[in-house]
Amino acid sequence: MFANLTDKLELAFKKVRGLGKVSEKNIKDSMREVRQALLEADVNFKVAREFVKSVQEKAIGTEVLQSIDPGQQIVKIVHDEMVDLLGGTAAPLASVDKTPTVYMICGLQGSGKTTLTGKLALMYKRKKKKALVVAADIYRPAAVKQLKVLADSIQVEHYYLENESPVTICREAVKYAEKNFIDLVILDTAGRLHIDDKLMGELEDIKQATKPDEILLVADSMTGQDAVNVADEFHKRLQVTGVVLSKLDGDARGGAALSIRKVTGCPIKLASVGEKLGDLELFHPDRLASRILGMGDIVSLVEKAQETVDIEKAEELSEKLLKAKFDLEDFLDQMAQLKKMGPLESVLGMVPGVGKALKGVKLDEREIERTAAIIKSMTIEERRQPHIIDGSRKKRIAAGSGTSVQAVNQLLKQFFAMQKMFSQMGKKNFKGLPKNMMPFQ
Repeated sequence: MFANLTDKLELAFKKVRGLGKVSEKNIKDSMREVRQALLEADVNFKVAREFVKSVQEKAIGTEVLQSIDPGQQIVKIVHDEMVDLLGGTAAPLASVDKTPTVYMICGLQGSGKTTLTGKLALMYKRKKKKALVVAADIYRPAAVKQLKVLADSIQVEHYYLENESPVTICREAVKYAEKNFIDLVILDTAGRLHIDDKLMGELEDIKQATKPDEILLVADSMTGQDAVNVADEFHKRLQVTGVVLSKLDGDARGGAALSIRKVTGCPIKLASVGEKLGDLELFHPDRLASRILGMGDIVSLVEKAQETVDIEKAEELSEKLLKAKFDLEDFLDQMAQLKKMGPLESVLGMVPGVGKALKGVKLDEREIERTAAIIKSMTIEERRQPHIIDGSRKKRIAAGSGTSVQAVNQLLKQFFAMQKMFSQMGKKNFKGLPKNMMPFQ
C-alpha cells in the first residue's frame, strides 16, 4: 500500500544522506518534499503540516546539524515522529477475561465488518476462547448468510433471530452467551453507505442494550480521507474504543492509516492485511513506520513464521541440509510453508532492504503454483532422486502439470544449483548455528 509514499520519502532523504554536514536550507528543502509526499498519499493536510513542522524543529537542532551522519539522523527523527503520529505504542484489545466479553463491530457498508467478525472469532478460537458471532445486519442482502458461512468455515457458533430488530438480536445474544458460558460475543452490526442518523441511533441503542467492552470501527484504508471523516463521526456518536484498518494489503495511498489516529484521537488496534481469515494483525505503530520508511519489519516476519512454520519439519530440513540430502519433496514443503505466511510480496517486504531491491519487479505468485504443480506431477522416487528424470519422464511430468519440458528443465537446473551450493557450504559453514537460524526456516 505504501510503496509510492516510501519512494517519495526515499527521494526526499536522498538529498541529505551522505552530506558531511547539513544546513537549515537542506533540511527545509527535504521537509518540503516530505510534506508533498504525505499530501499525495492523501494524509490530512493539517496532520501533514504539523508532522513536518515537528520534524523540522527537531532536525534544525545542533544535534543534527553537527551529526556525523546527519542524513540518518533526520530519517530517525522522521521515523520517531511517524511512530508518534500512529499512536506511539500498540493498543491492546479489551481482555476476554469475563463471560461474556462483548465486542461491537461498526462501520460503513463494504468496509469489511463481517469479514473482521470472522477474523476475530478465529483469532480468539486459536487462543482457546469460545466465540459467538451475531448477525445483527438485517438490511444488507445475504449479510446473515455470509456470516453463517464464515462461522461454519472456522467452526464457531452463529447467532440470529428471524423477524427481530438488531437491538433485540444483540440483547438476546448476550443473554444466550451468559447461559452457555461463551467467552466472547462479536456483534456484526449493519453498515451504512454514509453517516445516517437513523441507523446511527440504532447503533447507540445496541450499545446501550449490550454494554460492549470494545467498540471497533472498521475503516477502509482504500477510501483515504473519507475513512478519517467517517471515523471522526462514529467516534463522536459512539465513543469508539478502537479502529481496525481494513484492506491494508490494497494499493491505495495509505493516508487514512497516517491520519486517523491524530484526527480522531482513537487508537488503531488491528490491521487487516489480507483476504484470508487468518490475515489479521495487532497494529504496531513502530513496525508500520519502519515499513513506510523502507526499513522492513523483521519482528512481524519472525512472529508470522512462528505462527505458521512447522518447527518439527524445519528441524528435519536443517539436518538434511547439513547432510546435503535436501530433495524436491523438501522443496515442495518449504513452498507450502511460505504460502501459509501470506502474499509473497507482503512477506518479502518485511525483510529490510528487500522491498527496495524488488522495486519495479512484479512478483508472480502463480510461478510458485506452477513449480508446485511440476513437483506434484513427479513420482515419489523422482522427487527423492531428481537425477533419474530423463527425457521421457520430463515429457510425462510436463504433460501432467500442464507446463512444458523447458519449464521442467528450468526447475531441475535451479534445484541442482541449490543442492550443489549447500553441498559446498557443508557442515563447517552451519556449525554452531541454532536450528532456528538454519536456511529455509
